[in-house]
Amino acid sequence: MRKLCSKAARIFVEKKKIVSFSPSNIADYLGPRKFIEDEANQQSQVGISNGLAWTVYGGEMIKIEAVLMPGKGKLLLTGQLGDVMKESAQAALSYARAHAKEFGIPDRMFTNHDLHIHIPAGAIPKDGPSAGITMLTAILSTLTSRPINAQYAMTGELNLR
Repeated sequence: MRKLCSKAARIFVEKKKIVSFSPSNIADYLGPRKFIEDEANQQSQVGISNGLAWTVYGGEMIKIEAVLMPGKGKLLLTGQLGDVMKESAQAALSYARAHAKEFGIPDRMFTNHDLHIHIPAGAIPKDGPSAGITMLTAILSTLTSRPINAQYAMTGELNLR
């Protein structure tokens, strides 16, 4: 967006011309589309949801991964998460447990298994409440073995109601 605004301002100042952007001319201003490695792996999968994250540069898409393994009901969190994001993960798990019957999830899934939530790019600190719904989606996908449509990304704080 910054690049587009900069180009439009430059054209206006130099040529006194107002620029309109559209899907058909955007490459003229931005150049050819850059290949993003993750796009090659955008398949719907169980336990992997796409979230939207705010950064000082605008925003980006993040993956949230959840996996279930035999255990005693522990919640494991990795990916250098801050306190608020850890609380979001706990709220997401609590919501899943409180509404398990509605989703057809037996109670033993919570007591006989550990749940691991990982947000890749572990060297980058992450925090904030807006990944709650994305974490819940990954958790429910894992517990129900239903894949998440990789074409969608989401953001939003979760409450327990």
